Amino acid sequence: MEIEDLATLTALLDEGRSLHGVRVQGIDLDLCADRLLARSDLHGLVVLGGAMGPPLVRHLVGAGAVVFPTVHDSPVDVYRSRLYSPEELYAGIERGYDETPDALAYAWSQDASLVGDPYVAVLRSLHDDSMEDALDDLLADRRVVGIMGGHGVDRGTARYAEAARLGRALAAYGLVVATGGGPGAMEAANLGAACPDDATLEAALRRLATVPSFRPEVSPWARVALEVRDGFGAPDAVTSIGIPTWFYGHEPPNAFAQAIAKFFSNALREDLLLARCTAGVVVLPGAAGTVQEVFQLTTRLYYAAEGETVPLVLVGREHWTQTLPVWPLLQALGHGREMGDRIHLVDDIADVPELLRESSTTPLR
Repeated sequence: MEIEDLATLTALLDEGRSLHGVRVQGIDLDLCADRLLARSDLHGLVVLGGAMGPPLVRHLVGAGAVVFPTVHDSPVDVYRSRLYSPEELYAGIERGYDETPDALAYAWSQDASLVGDPYVAVLRSLHDDSMEDALDDLLADRRVVGIMGGHGVDRGTARYAEAARLGRALAAYGLVVATGGGPGAMEAANLGAACPDDATLEAALRRLATVPSFRPEVSPWARVALEVRDGFGAPDAVTSIGIPTWFYGHEPPNAFAQAIAKFFSNALREDLLLARCTAGVVVLPGAAGTVQEVFQLTTRLYYAAEGETVPLVLVGREHWTQTLPVWPLLQALGHGREMGDRIHLVDDIADVPELLRESSTTPLR
């Protein structure tokens, strides 16, 4: 049993239940120290971070609990129990991107002096495990569609606007739009999914076009996005998720994912992103990273049990048959399998929402 808030822990203590097997994460235990100090049946309790004074730590350990101390030499809270917001990752952006928590975490991940350090490896793994738990909590019972695409699509272009309108259309179907959380087509899809209406989206596209790219400087690119996002108001429900990685530190996170699960491990992040796309995956033109994602999903579809495949839609016939001839191989792999009926190639991005509706094994609204 995982407990991430004081109210749940207090209720458990009120009931007098055993704490064996309970994992307490990121809670200020000093607020209920007297009650814990009064108990000796603490064997098997695991405490991950949080606040507690030395007397409580000694008592917990002496009674058989395992206590992971708060980490002070990491730029991230390795025990955090919730996803990031764009405002958290970009805190301090007015002083420049290099001063933000996102940039500091990337620098920590690239620090050559920490390579091979088992302590740091454990900290990063704990952080990523916490991200995975928080992502699962948020997406439980939600239909998720993934939109994959390259980071090099500039604001103000037709491709960017098309990706944004696709995100808007899929969110209107009641889906959560998930992307790799970076710039380019990923930002556009998250933007469209987060916009409350079509008019707001069109105004946002015009405003964002004034800063087309995160190159050569991230700060103005991120600031204008945060300003645009402020005008959306509080969302009624989460419709836009980003799942980026510090492995690709040259790709800053976009501000239009309403919640961000950011990972140190790119391999874990890619697998989690694809595994949670329960309503299908749409792939816009991209390069090596996008191709990798296509075949990671293809492997899942190829070996999936009957009735468990999800639609895969590639957008851009010339791109996927000539520039990067992925489509013929997908057709060959899908021949004679259920996967063959779930893969599609289209030129017009406007065809995607209805195609997903028709191809899904469970109906969209």
